[in-house]
Amino acid sequence: MSGWEEFTGLNRGYVLALYEKYRNDPGSVDDETRAVFDTWAPPAEEAAAPAAGTLPVRKIVGAVNLAQSIRRYGHLAAQLDPLGNPPAGDPALLPETHGVTEEDLRTLPASLVFSPLCAGASNMLEAIDAFRRIYCSTTGYDYAHVFVPEERQWLRNAAECGRFRAPSDPIDPIALLDRLTEVEAFERFLQRTFPGKTRFSIEGLDMLVPILDEVIGEAAESGSHHILIGMAHRGRLNVMAHVLNKPYGEILAEFKDAVSSRSFREDMAWTGDVKYHAGAHRAIAGGAEMDLVVSMPPNPSHLEAVNPIVEGMARAAGTSADTPGAPSFDATISVPILIHGDAAFPGQGIVAETLNLGRLPGYSTGGTIHIIVNNQLGFTTGPEDAYSTSYASGLARGFKIPIVHVNADDPEACVEAARLAFAYRARFQRDFLIDLIGYRRHGHNEGDEPAFTQPLMYQKISSHPTVREVWAHTLVQRGLVTSDAVTAMNRQRMDELQAALDALKPEEAAPEPEPAQPPAGAAARTETAVALDRLRDLNQGLLSVPDGFTMHRKRERGREKRGHAFDAPGERTIDWALAEELAIASILADGVSVRLTGEDVERGTFSHRHAVSHDVKTGQVHVPLQTLPQSRAAFEIHNSPLTENAVVGFEYGYNIQQPSRLVIWEAQYGDFINGAQVMIDEFLVSARGKWGLRPSLVLLLPHAHEGQGPDHASARPERFLQLAADLNMRIANCTTSAQYFHLLRRQAALLEIDPLPLIVLTPKSLLRHPLVASAPQELAEGRFRMVIPDEDARPRAGEVRRVLVCSGKVYTDLVAGEQRPARNDVAICRLEQLYPVATRDLRAALDLYPNAAEIVWVQEEPENMGAWDFVRPYLQEAAGKRAVGRVARPRSASPAEGSAARHAINQQALVDQAFGEAPARGGDVEKKGRRDAALTSAKG
Repeated sequence: MSGWEEFTGLNRGYVLALYEKYRNDPGSVDDETRAVFDTWAPPAEEAAAPAAGTLPVRKIVGAVNLAQSIRRYGHLAAQLDPLGNPPAGDPALLPETHGVTEEDLRTLPASLVFSPLCAGASNMLEAIDAFRRIYCSTTGYDYAHVFVPEERQWLRNAAECGRFRAPSDPIDPIALLDRLTEVEAFERFLQRTFPGKTRFSIEGLDMLVPILDEVIGEAAESGSHHILIGMAHRGRLNVMAHVLNKPYGEILAEFKDAVSSRSFREDMAWTGDVKYHAGAHRAIAGGAEMDLVVSMPPNPSHLEAVNPIVEGMARAAGTSADTPGAPSFDATISVPILIHGDAAFPGQGIVAETLNLGRLPGYSTGGTIHIIVNNQLGFTTGPEDAYSTSYASGLARGFKIPIVHVNADDPEACVEAARLAFAYRARFQRDFLIDLIGYRRHGHNEGDEPAFTQPLMYQKISSHPTVREVWAHTLVQRGLVTSDAVTAMNRQRMDELQAALDALKPEEAAPEPEPAQPPAGAAARTETAVALDRLRDLNQGLLSVPDGFTMHRKRERGREKRGHAFDAPGERTIDWALAEELAIASILADGVSVRLTGEDVERGTFSHRHAVSHDVKTGQVHVPLQTLPQSRAAFEIHNSPLTENAVVGFEYGYNIQQPSRLVIWEAQYGDFINGAQVMIDEFLVSARGKWGLRPSLVLLLPHAHEGQGPDHASARPERFLQLAADLNMRIANCTTSAQYFHLLRRQAALLEIDPLPLIVLTPKSLLRHPLVASAPQELAEGRFRMVIPDEDARPRAGEVRRVLVCSGKVYTDLVAGEQRPARNDVAICRLEQLYPVATRDLRAALDLYPNAAEIVWVQEEPENMGAWDFVRPYLQEAAGKRAVGRVARPRSASPAEGSAARHAINQQALVDQAFGEAPARGGDVEKKGRRDAALTSAKG
C-alpha cells in the first residue's frame, strides 16, 4: 500500500486492526480490502508490535486522543511560573480520562501518532513521555486555535523536532551569561547609586533582552534593515542601553541631574545604529558585519498607545513609493516588535484595534512579534481582577495568533521561543506572541511597597534567585564556567558602569529635543497655483478608463460634466471633489507620493469622491490616480476599518517615518474623531513640543450643523483649538473648493520645509453646492487665503456698519440669506484658517470698513463650542476700539439638536440675529437660552 506514512493516529490503528482481522480470516473483510492485503503487509516495526487487534479499538482511540490532548492542552500542565506556583492542569492530560493505562500504552505501537517524537520510541508510553517533555515543560505551546492546517503543522513540527533548540540550533551559553550579567548589573548599579529613584526595573524578566537579541540577529541575517520596537516603561531603560546601544553616560546623566524632578523620561525615544555579526548569537565566529537601525519611538504613559504607531512606521519603512502607480510593500525590510504589559494587553482597547489591522491590505506589516512582559501583576492588581481569559494573552487567540508561554527563568526555552517567533513570521508573514512569564522584583516603581497588597508573592520573590544566578549555576554544573569566572564577569560589568558615572560632565548633558525652526513666512509665501493647461491635461488623464471598462450608469452624467469643466475658465465648474482630485494629481505630478485612507474614503461618505471605480460587469477596480500619465510618485488609497484610535495612530506613525510623503486620513463624520483623542493629545499635537518630532498628518473631518443630530454635526473644533499652541498645527475651515485645492498643495509643499499637522473641517451638504464651487481660473491663480474679506462689500465699504466674521458652512447660510441683498451696511468676512490666526490679514480685512461700529463673530455651534472662545481675543485685538460680539447657539452640553425641524428653526434664528434682526422664528432659541441661564444660576 503506497502512502502508508500518511496514515496516522486512529486511521493507522484501524488499518492495523483490519489487517489483523484479514490474517485471522481473509473472508471476514470485503473483496476490495482483501485484494489490497493480498499484496501488502505492515512494515516490520508495525508487525513486531503487539497486534492491534488483540486490544479493543477504544484503547487505540484512547491512546491517540491522549497524545492529541497533550498537544492541545499540554501548556495547562507546563511549569511556567518561575515562582513555582503549580499549573492549572487539565483532566484531558491524564490517561484514565481516555480509558487507558500505562500498561495499555506500553503494548501499543508509537506509530499510532505521526510525530518526530515517535521515531525513537519503542511503544506508545515512551511516545507519550516524549510529548510531555515538550508540551508540559517550561514552555507552553498554545496554538490549537490556529486554523490554517499548514501553519499548525509547521508549528507542531518545529516544537516536536526541536528545530530551534540546542543542540539542533546551538546557542553561546557563555555569551548568554554575559548578557544577563549586563542586564542585571545595570539594574543593581542604578539601585545602589540612585536608591529610590524610579526606573521601572526589568528585574524578574531579564530574558527580555536576550529574546530581543535573538529576534534582531535573525532579522539581520534575513536581510532586514529596520527594527521598530514599541514598549511602555517596564524595562525601557535596559532595552535602550543594551539593545539600542544608548550610551550609559547619557542614561546616568539623567539620573544624576539634580534639576530634574523625575528619575527619567519614561516616554523618551532612541534610535541606534546596531552592528551585528552574522552567526554571533550562535557562537559562530567570523560572520560578516551587518548594519541595521533599531528604533524605539516615544510612548507616553498610555502604555499600549504606541502599538499602531510602530505598525505605521514599519509599513512606511517597508514601502517603496517613488514610482507612479500603487506603492509596493516588502515585509522583509522592517520588523515591528511590540512589548506589552500583562495587565495592559487584555485591558487596553487599542491592543485589539491594532491586532485587527494585521491582515488588512492597507495596514499589514508582514507580521508583528509580540512579547508580553508578564510579571503576573498590574500596579497592584492581580490577574483575577485584570482579565477574564485564562492567560493575559487570551485576546490574541481570537486573531489566530500562535502563542508560546515561556518561563522567564529558563534561558534556553526563551531563546527557542524567540527563534520560533521570527521563523514563523518569516515563513507566513503573520503575527506571533511570546508570553514571557516572570515576576517584578520591586514594586510598580522602586519607591513602591508591593508587600502591602501581595505579601505572599513578595515573600517568594525576596528569596528567589535571579535568572543570571540560575543560569550561572546551570553552567557551573555543566562544567562550562567556574564560580570565580562568574564573579569576575559581574565585577567587570559593575566597574564599567562606575567608570561611566565617574566620567560624567554635567555641563555636557544632552539638551532637550527641539525641532528645527522653519523659515519665517514659509507658509504664506508658498506658491500653489497650477497653470490652466496643466490642470486641463490632468483632468483628462483622470477621466480615462481601461478599454472595456463599464462604469456605473449613475456616474456617467457626472463624468460627462467633468469633461467640460475647463470649457469656460471663469465659470464655477470645479466642485469640492474635483478640486481635491486635481490637487492630489498635481502633487503626484510634482513627485510627492500620497497615502489617502479613512472610513469609506474610496467612494467618500457622501458619494462624492469615487477615487476607486468598479466595473459593474466584472468587478474590476480602476484607480485613476494610479494610472495618471503625468504622475511621478505612488498613490495609495484604502478604506480603513471602522475604528479611529488605531488608524489615526497608524497614519501618524507612517507619517513620522516617511515625512516626505503626504499622508491623509478622513473620518466618516468629523464627530468620530473623539474616538482618537489619545492619539491627538499624546502624539499628533504634542510630539513637536515633547520630543522634537515634526508630524504633518492631514485629518479631513466632515463638519457642519445640518439637522442630522448631535453625532453628525461637529468635528469638535473647540478641542483642537484648545490644544493649539506653539505653532503645533494648522486648522482650516474652507468655504470654497479652490481654497481646499490650494490648502492641500500648500501642505504638500511644506512637508520638508515647515511641516505641521493639518486639521481640515470639510463640508457635507456643501460638497456640490454652487456657492462652494470655484472657477478653474481660481486654481490657476493665487494661493491659499487665510482670511477672505467681503469682495461684494468693497465698493460700498463706507456704508458698512456691521462686520460679520465667520468660518465654514455658516458663511453659505449668511450669503444665501434673504437679508443679504438689502443690507448694504453689513459685510461678511471669512476666517479660513482658524490656527494659526493670520492677525495681520484679519486686521487688514476689518480695516477695509472704516465706519464699522461692531465686529460680530458668527458660528452655528453652541457658544461653549466652536471657535468663539479661541478667536475672541484675536478679534478684540484686531477690532481696536470697535465692539466685538458673537452670534451662536446657546451654551449646550450637546453639540446639536436631535431634530431636523428644530435645527432649521434655530439656524434661521442665527442668520436673523447675525444681521441684527429679531429672530422671526427663534422662540425656541430664546426659551432655551433663558432656561440655561436659570439652570446655571441655580448651580451657582
